[in-house]
Amino acid sequence: MNSNDKNNVKWFRNAAPYINAHRGKTVVLMFGGEAVAHPNFANIIHDIALLRSLGVKLVLVHGARPQIEERMKLQKVEPLMEDNIRITDAGTLSAVKDATGSLRLDIEALLTMGLVNSPMHGSQIRVSTGNFVIAKPIGVKNGVDFKYTGTVRRIDTVGINTQLDFGSIVLLSPVGYSSTGEVFNLSLEDVATQTVISLKADKLITFTDTDGLMNEHGELIKSCGVSTVKSLLDATDDPVKQLLMRAIIQSSENGVERCHCLNYESDSALLQELFTRDGAGTLIAKDYQEQISTATIDDVGGILELLAPLEAEGVLVKRSRELLEVEIERFTVIKKEDVIIACAALYPYPKENSGEVACVAIHPDYRKGNRGVRLINTLENLAKEKKLSSIFVLTTVSAHWFLEQGFIEKSVDSLPEDKKKMYNFQRKSKVFVKEI
Repeated sequence: MNSNDKNNVKWFRNAAPYINAHRGKTVVLMFGGEAVAHPNFANIIHDIALLRSLGVKLVLVHGARPQIEERMKLQKVEPLMEDNIRITDAGTLSAVKDATGSLRLDIEALLTMGLVNSPMHGSQIRVSTGNFVIAKPIGVKNGVDFKYTGTVRRIDTVGINTQLDFGSIVLLSPVGYSSTGEVFNLSLEDVATQTVISLKADKLITFTDTDGLMNEHGELIKSCGVSTVKSLLDATDDPVKQLLMRAIIQSSENGVERCHCLNYESDSALLQELFTRDGAGTLIAKDYQEQISTATIDDVGGILELLAPLEAEGVLVKRSRELLEVEIERFTVIKKEDVIIACAALYPYPKENSGEVACVAIHPDYRKGNRGVRLINTLENLAKEKKLSSIFVLTTVSAHWFLEQGFIEKSVDSLPEDKKKMYNFQRKSKVFVKEI
């Protein structure tokens, strides 16, 4: 087996936990007309087909802004805008129908493609479209009649879920239908947001022309909470980026646990984001009421109180207040209403390019959530910032939990030299290591 084949096998094995995690989950993908027009869109379609073959339930919501503008020019329809919202008169609505209908057919054709030697050979994907989006008119605002421009009134979740259960990919266009038999021009973001919320979907994946969300220095933000997206929204005057960020914020604040922002120009971003540890774009997790932060000297008492029962049981090695005060900056804590309910520490070993995770403790009343996972993820990110390549933990009672978090059992000899010298053979702690 050559090196490329070995790398492919290794990648596939590493992706296995993510494949299992996403199977059966409902994911809404939101992409604008710019993404559909880009040469890379065919690659995105291939990856969408792969996701469906892996058991992911998919709803695709496409936009059509550039295509609508092109049709309007051809039909010599004068564009009318108010507060960055298109006023849809009869002429504009004709262009909307032409553009969205044509685009929908093009996407369906790409999803149907199954030529020999193509990535979608033998896929036989079923695409379902229909009147799943019920709309209502925006009406008159500040004296301006928006005519056939509307907003989502209701999403037919029963109809969509029925098609998803049949194994179909559901494709939604930025148009909606009213009970009076009218067609309304809707925004991509409105349709995607209301769909992901109504379906109680597991993820919203958005596409943009950058690698993801960028900070003020133009650097990619790998992961953040909704509060960060709100700050970015306040700082930008780009109307398209504003719409995208509002969709992410609204989705997250209405129960969607994970949103992703990816580059539609990248031919690997979608698979990389979902099936690798580091991802490719920006992951946005909904904000928690509980706060996670680096511990301060004022937190020593709360940490001691949290650790005491575990030290008494022999699960953790006892730490004195004096030692904890010296090491307090190593600790990360989760607080609820200023009370410490969980903690963990990271001790770097720069010489071996590794770090020890220690003192993982969660208050008994709060052990049913995912706080332990949040702590480990935070320490893993801290280790990456310190340019460490692995983290390790010594445990006597939590072996299975650490295995579930991606740690692998190793021998005592795998420990850094300084830690190996301090190893207590009477405790017989097991060693677990995770590459990061």
